[in-house]
Amino acid sequence: MAVPKRSPTSADSILGVLPSAVYEPRSVDEAVDAVRESASGSKVLSFVGGGTDLGWGPPPTRLDAVLRTGNLQRVIDYAPADQVVVVEAGITLSELQKTLANHGQQLALDPPLPERATVGGIVAANAFGPRRAGYGSVRDLLIGVSFVRADGTLARGGGKVVKNVAGFDLPKLLTGSLGTLGLVVTATFRLHPLPEDSATVLVSDLDGTGVRALVAKIRAAQLEPTAVVALATHGGRFEAAVLFEGFRAGVREQCQRLVSLLHADHACEISDEVSAQLFWDRHDAVRREGTLRAKITALPTAIERIGRDVLGPLLSPFENAGFVWYATLGLGFLSGHPQDADRVASEIGRARAILAEGGGSLTLTAAPPEIRERVDVWAAPPQSLGLMKRVKERLDPERRFNPGRFVGGI
Repeated sequence: MAVPKRSPTSADSILGVLPSAVYEPRSVDEAVDAVRESASGSKVLSFVGGGTDLGWGPPPTRLDAVLRTGNLQRVIDYAPADQVVVVEAGITLSELQKTLANHGQQLALDPPLPERATVGGIVAANAFGPRRAGYGSVRDLLIGVSFVRADGTLARGGGKVVKNVAGFDLPKLLTGSLGTLGLVVTATFRLHPLPEDSATVLVSDLDGTGVRALVAKIRAAQLEPTAVVALATHGGRFEAAVLFEGFRAGVREQCQRLVSLLHADHACEISDEVSAQLFWDRHDAVRREGTLRAKITALPTAIERIGRDVLGPLLSPFENAGFVWYATLGLGFLSGHPQDADRVASEIGRARAILAEGGGSLTLTAAPPEIRERVDVWAAPPQSLGLMKRVKERLDPERRFNPGRFVGGI
């Protein structure tokens, strides 16, 4: 089968590395043939969906061809009664949500740029947004995958299994692998009903201690928010948003209970639609914008030290800097435009040392070349690095998929 292939343009480069050719398969069979063709020539491949997370990792150590998944857009199998959908990897999240909404359902993932983010890319990057706190991560919602191995074999794992790779939980293994283990061509997800209503409670002028106390009060009251998000304002202060979703009566009751819990100590309110949208727009800007973006992991209780010792020095060498903290998850994101590369690199090193004391980390998810020259985009390699390398050796022994892009040079 002839696989559509074209000459590359500058838009096909990955962090400045231009391939010699671009594959654009129109079906899973053509994707298999493209990988098989590249295997016969020992060509190195990278995979691109919507390109929203190409800033992860260093540039590829070698790149012969790029395979774009944008033409793999079919909904293969959708059973609304079972709340399960099987889709090709190139469909964007926004297009999939439109189909599901016709049946009152959703895929409960909310990574940045849903109009560009493809299902395959979301799986490969383990991408998520604030609603992960309520619905879980990609690993929680992904129940099956099919993917193309480095030798061009189509393998499947999880739901609707036809052929497995023995010994591996493939859906979990491929999630977050950044295309270093295989080309995801289809994914099977479990779905959730669309909420009848949603509302946001805004809490103003908190310090790190206040953010931690807010989470503690929510848990003590056994409230069930979809997300608790804190946005840095100034001087180590935060504005927090608590999002509730579900049946209308339950949403309103939980909002009112939270306001009653907090009103004596904090300025808080059930926001109107305009105020809530302004907050979530500011959140989205932190997640989407900035020539440098970073992900911070830490214990949820670490927000006090982050607010006190990390944020001020770390954000000061940036223009239009922002920071958002997913308060129940212990995950944060910062972004901005670096003005002094040497100082930024120094502050990243300092922040990493502080975070590491509590078991946390800082990973650059996008950065300009002058920053990449001065600092490793990855945090310290995990203790599981040896196992990760053995898995790579098992699934891609010739290192033809995205070499050098993952942590530890995988």
